[in-house]
Amino acid sequence: MSTKELPEPSGKVALVTGGSRGIGYGVAEALVARGDRVCITGRGEDALKEAVERLGADRVIAVPGKAHDEAHQAAAVEATMEAFGRVDFLVNNAGTNPVFGPIAEMDLNVARKVFETNVISALGFAQQTYRAWQKDHGGAIVNIASVAGIAASPFVGAYGMSKAAMINLTLQLAHEFAPTVRANAIAPAVVKTKFAAALYEGREVEAAAAYPLGRLGEPRDVGGAAAFLTSSQSDWITGQTLVVDGGIFLNAGVG
Repeated sequence: MSTKELPEPSGKVALVTGGSRGIGYGVAEALVARGDRVCITGRGEDALKEAVERLGADRVIAVPGKAHDEAHQAAAVEATMEAFGRVDFLVNNAGTNPVFGPIAEMDLNVARKVFETNVISALGFAQQTYRAWQKDHGGAIVNIASVAGIAASPFVGAYGMSKAAMINLTLQLAHEFAPTVRANAIAPAVVKTKFAAALYEGREVEAAAAYPLGRLGEPRDVGGAAAFLTSSQSDWITGQTLVVDGGIFLNAGVG
């Protein structure tokens, strides 16, 4: 995306966690494309620098760090406020899934790590943005959950449990932060990212055939949903989980 292609600034600012690649990058790209200024976070400094260059350094800043680190959460919000003077939108996308296998054999410390990164960090960022700006000025929060959080998810059980918790976190935030702040979640099915590669790599055609819409998701699909849920068009929507799944849940019917 070149600077010449960017629209006039919208006056709005977003913080997108895990924004250097994959779904997070797709969300940041969608928000920048409509004129928002954005702060992205992530663990890799080089990946963040590359993302800022592609998105536009005049509209985007990056703060490296680990999502579950409270000091990083505070630093990211502070940097956003210093650079742009506000933080209207928070998109909690940072997540991890370091284990693949049955939960009966899962190391509980691994499960704790998944919840710390996927759920507790989202709560921490929500607290920080609420105190810094949203409590007095309003805004919106979007939590990137997963269809794994609303159905059984064989071999990624810890991830699915954490995403179910994230959906409930969304409900709690929507209730407690109303009426000034709206909170919603997005539950994607398999999206073509490095994070989800194990679910389709080497068998993409076969995996896509299960979807009524005939393809796997792309980061832009989630980016568009996040742009909607942080826009004035969704001003009367809060506490909801938007399933973005290419129709895969249609296959759960009988017959």
